[in-house]
Amino acid sequence: MRRRVLFASMAATAFSPGGTRAQQKAMPVIGYLSSRGASDSIVPVTAFRKALNAAGYVENQNVLIEYRWAEGKYELLPQMAADLVSRQVNVIVAAGGEPSAFAAKGATSTIPIVFSVGGDPVKAGLVSSYGRPGGNITGISLFTTAPEAKRLGLLHDFVPRASIIGVLINPSYQEAGAQAHELEEGARTLGLQLRILHANNQTELEVTFKSFVQKRIDALLVTAAPFLDTMRDHIVSFAAQNRLPAIYQFREYAVAGGLMSYGISLSDGYRSVGDYTGRLLKGAKPSELPIVQSIKFEFILNQKTAKTLGIEVPPLLLARVDEVIE
Repeated sequence: MRRRVLFASMAATAFSPGGTRAQQKAMPVIGYLSSRGASDSIVPVTAFRKALNAAGYVENQNVLIEYRWAEGKYELLPQMAADLVSRQVNVIVAAGGEPSAFAAKGATSTIPIVFSVGGDPVKAGLVSSYGRPGGNITGISLFTTAPEAKRLGLLHDFVPRASIIGVLINPSYQEAGAQAHELEEGARTLGLQLRILHANNQTELEVTFKSFVQKRIDALLVTAAPFLDTMRDHIVSFAAQNRLPAIYQFREYAVAGGLMSYGISLSDGYRSVGDYTGRLLKGAKPSELPIVQSIKFEFILNQKTAKTLGIEVPPLLLARVDEVIE
């Protein structure tokens, strides 16, 4: 509990909007625009700062950071991006997926932008190519949305008795359609039934929870989306209360008590974001920095949650796990 309070305190002080803004005009300023919230961004922001430090930039010593948190409300991002542009920041970090990236791109064609997105930035129209992005924007493709079918397969392998899978999707996220299509194809291959439900805000999420219970789902798959990340503890709690085996995109879900996660390492991805930000502050051109593609995927199992759910994991399956949380 004390650890949780400490994290909350860190989020409230270190990540508060405008909290690090000072009057020293000579100091460069980074605009950190995120579709997520401060409290669920401890891991990526810590990794980002460490990479900045390695590049020679220490927050509040020789660089300032203006944080803007949309808390999963994507409609706020364009105004937040415009505000950062009006403050003439030196670099904009568009964190938390496509919503932030598109908002930043729409706000300026001159200030350098580093994004982190979950899908294909070329296909989405953010950049011209992976090798030479063009314009004032470059970034990292975290491939958070690509392995949705893989997650479904892992859930099936570890909980073979589950035949009806509830799928939670954030329809306002740009990749939602592709995610649903991939999962439907995967379900047909595996002979599973899906109950796909949508949520754009906390009220809709509560309705979705009730619907999942009424539909008697056997397990839950939470798709990758910034808004859903802001609801992480809420979603994990729902799965626990209803004894639902569930799989998620990031390790942080398993740490919070979720059964399993499969996806990229957030720390690894945001170290790349920090590295690129440092390069841009030193004068590099975003058009000449190739898009970085995350290649480190990790499969995490919370053994304590598995035991609570009565799931006995065979040794052959356990050998596929990269990390076991006891």
